Amino acid sequence: MASKEDPIYQIFSFRDCKSSPDPIFELPAQCLDPTPPPIVIDNGSFQTRAGWAVPGGEQDSPRLLFRSVAARNRGAARSDTQIGNDIPNLEPLRWLLKSQFDRNVVVNFEIQELIFDYVFTHLGITSEGSVAHPIVLTEAPCSPLHCRQMMSELLFECYQVPYVSYGVDSLYSFYHNNTQRNLQPPHTGIILSSGYHCSHILPVINGRFDAVNSKRVNVAGSQAASYLQRLLQLKYPGHLAAVTLSRVEELLHEHSYTAVDYHEELEKWRSPEFYEREVHRMQLPFTSKVPGGCVSVEERQERRAQQLRRLQEINTRRREEKLQQDQERLDRLTVVQELLEDGLLDQFHRSLVELNMDSAEELQSYINKLQLAVEQGRQKLLHSDGAEGKTEVSELEQPMDEGDGVALIDPDFLDDTLPEKPANVIQPVFNVAEYHQLFVGTERLRCPEIMFQPSPTGEDQMGLMETLQYVLARYTPEQQDVLVSNVFLTGGNMQYPGMKARVERELLAMRPFQSNFKVTMASRPALDAWYGARDWAVEHLPSQGGESSEGWISRLDYEEKGGEYLSEHCASNVFIPMKLAKPLPARPNEPAGNMLTSTEVSAAVPTVTSALTPPSSTLADVSMVTA
Repeated sequence: MASKEDPIYQIFSFRDCKSSPDPIFELPAQCLDPTPPPIVIDNGSFQTRAGWAVPGGEQDSPRLLFRSVAARNRGAARSDTQIGNDIPNLEPLRWLLKSQFDRNVVVNFEIQELIFDYVFTHLGITSEGSVAHPIVLTEAPCSPLHCRQMMSELLFECYQVPYVSYGVDSLYSFYHNNTQRNLQPPHTGIILSSGYHCSHILPVINGRFDAVNSKRVNVAGSQAASYLQRLLQLKYPGHLAAVTLSRVEELLHEHSYTAVDYHEELEKWRSPEFYEREVHRMQLPFTSKVPGGCVSVEERQERRAQQLRRLQEINTRRREEKLQQDQERLDRLTVVQELLEDGLLDQFHRSLVELNMDSAEELQSYINKLQLAVEQGRQKLLHSDGAEGKTEVSELEQPMDEGDGVALIDPDFLDDTLPEKPANVIQPVFNVAEYHQLFVGTERLRCPEIMFQPSPTGEDQMGLMETLQYVLARYTPEQQDVLVSNVFLTGGNMQYPGMKARVERELLAMRPFQSNFKVTMASRPALDAWYGARDWAVEHLPSQGGESSEGWISRLDYEEKGGEYLSEHCASNVFIPMKLAKPLPARPNEPAGNMLTSTEVSAAVPTVTSALTPPSSTLADVSMVTA
């Protein structure tokens, strides 16, 4: 039974985990068949996950999990580049880290090529110049055509892969969890996905991604980490260097939570008892030096002797400086007194005014005091050598701690030193460990809250649930009821405790009275995208002989249709044709005023809205959307 004196607060230590390099795996026996199995790569903006699409056995989980970053100096060779887990600690190399992503879209294909090299090498592929395995790769919703073209060119031209399939990570997770829940296709629902850079609202109707009505919110895990780092650095300016981004991400992943009712939760934190019970004290690394510990007697005596000599040198130097200043001032006053003796009264009176003196008597009195002080200073300098030796011997014979030699400072200079406190006053004990603690209180819920209220971070846009309400408003009431019956949460930034309860509470306030809805969380929000892509690849293996298969882009398709071509499937993006009205060229005899202006041209361009969205029965015929 704990006593009443036991502290009720919680103290945690930063783990500061350091990654170890990934081993180079051997090619598994299942991959040596005549039909090479696909390689599944979940190309995430925070973490890359790669493995084999082989059912069962050791290959049932991702073989590689590493941060999607590369540490590379400008002009450095490819062999000098560190990828992912090859970087043991990210903080010293934070300024060198580069990613292939801008937001959640791949734009730096030089880094992407280095990531692919790392994946293929560590998976055990030893073939030179080519990869004989089909590739299943995740991409962002509504990925731009240019990015897909560059990615296809990299895979087909550089690695000579036979097939490539693109899919949306959150859609893979959606279908994987629906299969585990034994839901019969076609699946309908709405996905709330939040990753490292962006969050998305993705409607799915009759098993097809409705890209026209999907929305992106530029608030996710990286914004929450930056916000938390800014809060802690403002709160603890003495620990700026200790509040690193890696530690902040650890705080977010392991100590933060989502409040079901944000304002009510903040009111609870006003209570001192609640604060002491719920605040997390994060202990920073520190060293406490014990005075006199593990030091021999000879070393302590030598240290005292050095300190005494140093203090005596300081006293001598101060006496010399003070004697020199007094001598200079005495010389100046003597010159003024000589003016009086020479009968130069005007100059004498002006000098008295400059010296702030009233009469010759006051000047003479001050000269006498300075002469006495100069004489005493010279006597002290003459006798200081012998006196210092005696003082050193007498002080060494007495036991004393470091710092007691301050008493050797000459009393002439007490005005320049700090006043000493009497020895009988009890000094408060300074707790070094508590000084190096970060009290993480309301920050635990304030940072995940930016997903619902992005304004504290400076983002001028709607939160996640407001965006969901805006997307639902683009559908008929009947379609809304079907969509909210399967609200699916996925993505690494959805793993805060209380996230599901918060979404349910927001939906309860948003939906009509007595309407039904159901919110489900992915079983593994950060990994289900890879598992869903693996399941799809196992069920839809590409046909041999270079023929086209559903969802796969063969090398022949790439050469005939270009890098922008996408073979659609249930978890892929879709293409929506948008016809742009071009102005007719003006005839030579027509005035220039008849030509359409840029404003009229933009007004003539049809805008894709919910009114143009095909009904759910024909939505399966819609092909790929571009951003």
